[in-house]
Amino acid sequence: MRALYPGSFDPITYGHLDILERASYMFEKVYITVAVNREKKFVFDVDERLELIAECLKDKPWAKNVEATQFTGLLVNHAKDLGVKTLIRGVRQLSDFEYEFRMALMNRKLGDDIDTVFLMPRGELTFVSATLVREVAYWDGELTAFVPDNVAQALRKKYKQIRK
Repeated sequence: MRALYPGSFDPITYGHLDILERASYMFEKVYITVAVNREKKFVFDVDERLELIAECLKDKPWAKNVEATQFTGLLVNHAKDLGVKTLIRGVRQLSDFEYEFRMALMNRKLGDDIDTVFLMPRGELTFVSATLVREVAYWDGELTAFVPDNVAQALRKKYKQIRK
């Protein structure tokens, strides 16, 4: 069985990687897919996000069945193109669940054979979000507890350019 783990991953965090690792043990193939949304402003472009994800996964023994992709448009169409019937969504807190629950219902309405599996990260990662990581990075704060080193370096480089 295949699964699709969608998100913006701007940037990928330890919380994302924890969810991805859990999914990799549950499914024979997991696609981590980066959403392309021209309306939203990202720190990293799609290619940079895919590169950061690939770097994070390259030495992980659990990532042998993980493949990074990108998509534009409706997620259910991308899932169908990949032959996927299960979406993976991370839920850190109750407010995440409310949003994700609505999205799961919409995805099921658009593709009645699509199911969503909600996974929680380890307890110590429940407060980590890409938004908070970007804020810490912007102010040149310590990132080692939130993101892998390659992501921290990329964030520092980006925000150093932005702050000039």
